[in-house]
Amino acid sequence: MTSPKEIIRRYEIKPRKNLGQSFLVDQGIIRQIADTAQVTKNDIIVEIGAGIGVLTEALAQNAAKLIAVEVDNKLVGVLKDKLLKYNNVEIYSGDILKFDFGTITGNEQQKIKVIGNIPYNISSPVLFRLLSFRKVIDSFVIMLQKEVVQRLIAVPGGKDYGVSSVILQMFAMVEKILDVPAGCFYPVPQVESSVMKGFFLENPVVELADEDFFIKLVRDAFAQRRKMLINNLKKSKLLEEISESFLKESLEMAGIDGRRRSETLSTKEFGYLSNILKENQNHL
Repeated sequence: MTSPKEIIRRYEIKPRKNLGQSFLVDQGIIRQIADTAQVTKNDIIVEIGAGIGVLTEALAQNAAKLIAVEVDNKLVGVLKDKLLKYNNVEIYSGDILKFDFGTITGNEQQKIKVIGNIPYNISSPVLFRLLSFRKVIDSFVIMLQKEVVQRLIAVPGGKDYGVSSVILQMFAMVEKILDVPAGCFYPVPQVESSVMKGFFLENPVVELADEDFFIKLVRDAFAQRRKMLINNLKKSKLLEEISESFLKESLEMAGIDGRRRSETLSTKEFGYLSNILKENQNHL
């Protein structure tokens, strides 16, 4: 297999800063990511940010079908040339944030595996995009900025635990697989990276009365981390029709002391509180 640096030289690729391009060139890490994905002959894969195709080629050897998503037209040309021999590879030229995961399989039983190196400037929108299609996505193996992965896998009580931790962990089981030093990329980025793996749950940790309400509630609860939960919720526009006494009653029903800080609440506690507040709101 041609090395990543040879591909970059051969096609005279100039990384584009506006797209946050930094190519993974460490072949050992590329193999580890491919191994972590555990691709089988039955799997349909969507690769986010296929780039110069080195991970794509490793994945294509086992997948039933692989859709390589790439927004850079020059790299799309590289991928078409490099992957011509693989009849199971389809190249999608476009923005992953507009990609429709729901139209791929045509089979309710067949779910997708998502793999990729996420441009760090769009990591949050991509994660919420995956969440919105979780009914058709089985699992994901993605590389993100190290600090972002630390937040996504964080447990209650620590400084890394926050909005993204609670929301993702309501719908998925996640774990960090490995850290990737900056020197494994070209050009060398100013940040470290990590690879994480996740599986979307058949049902959320708590069956939610209103998912959008839950997400907004979590965001408002962390509006000012140092403040008590009840003080953050009192300022929430989501709850402006609820009186303070009603809010205190809802917290009591959820078994949550309003004097706690949001970072101490578990995903389950946020789910229970969301359902109670939504129900009380509906009865106003």
